[in-house]
Amino acid sequence: MSDAFTILGGGVCGLAMAAELSSRGAQVTIFDPNGAPGEHACSWWAGGMLAPDCEGISAEPEVVRQGRKAADWWERHGAEVSRQGILVVALGRDQSELTTFARRAPSARSLDRKAINTLEPHLADHFAKALFIDEEAHLDPRATLATVHARLPQNGVSFVNEIDGQIIDCRGLVASDTLADLRGVKGEMLVVRCKDVSLSRPVRLLHPRFPLYIVPRGDGVFMLGATQIESGERNRATLRSVMELMNAAYALHPAFGEAELLEIGVDARPAFPDNQPRIRHLNDRICANGLFRHGFLLAPALACMTADLVLEGKTPEVWYEDHRER
Repeated sequence: MSDAFTILGGGVCGLAMAAELSSRGAQVTIFDPNGAPGEHACSWWAGGMLAPDCEGISAEPEVVRQGRKAADWWERHGAEVSRQGILVVALGRDQSELTTFARRAPSARSLDRKAINTLEPHLADHFAKALFIDEEAHLDPRATLATVHARLPQNGVSFVNEIDGQIIDCRGLVASDTLADLRGVKGEMLVVRCKDVSLSRPVRLLHPRFPLYIVPRGDGVFMLGATQIESGERNRATLRSVMELMNAAYALHPAFGEAELLEIGVDARPAFPDNQPRIRHLNDRICANGLFRHGFLLAPALACMTADLVLEGKTPEVWYEDHRER
């Protein structure tokens, strides 16, 4: 195969692909009519959690295994990764959710109120029990996208207006014009500022209807997310979803009732029917897609496996489909 590649799409998948290929000496260009990462990119609205064990309660085991490589990969490519673990809590009436979660996540250890106070003092008065997974990590998606985007030219990557070379298609949901089984899964999120709450790590609030994760961004800013709705709609947040996120945050800590609402974000994540990604080899391109809600968690694995394929001829161990005509 050629060592010259044009990557379609400059979101988390495209940038990770460019970073991995260029780090191995390949000639790489990126074609994205939207330019630098911004509100047009689904990954702009991500939570940035690198929490494979936490995701493993509902995701396939391969998601967990591949996702465990993500934090190290992002650090190698310049991202600032926080390795503070993740705290999992439930309201009094939902304590059974903690038991179910612990059964599905063997790495989670139980905490009492004293231990919660050591990790997150602002939550100790509100929760007597919690679970903690100390190997989980998180990053700031927007800062990470900006960092990786800025570093690529140093490795010879250029941003172009025309396509030249072998195509690696990383366009996310836009690639449904090529991938008939790709669907959108809508997610809504909030960014708030609350000076009266301090958290050192992501917190996941278990709830049977609207589970919440809240990710600290620093300086009293938090990301609240995210809904999961079967829809390809990319630009309309619903009142119901926003209210559910706000109510869940208020249940986590009443001080969030006085939080300043900074942003309401919405986009649709690209997903295949089984919610696992694919490296799909077509006649005229290779498509890397279907990251679902695992963009920052699985983009590194998808990039590494694709680079192994195109540079070394090594067939990916998982998620690979060869659809070329023989």
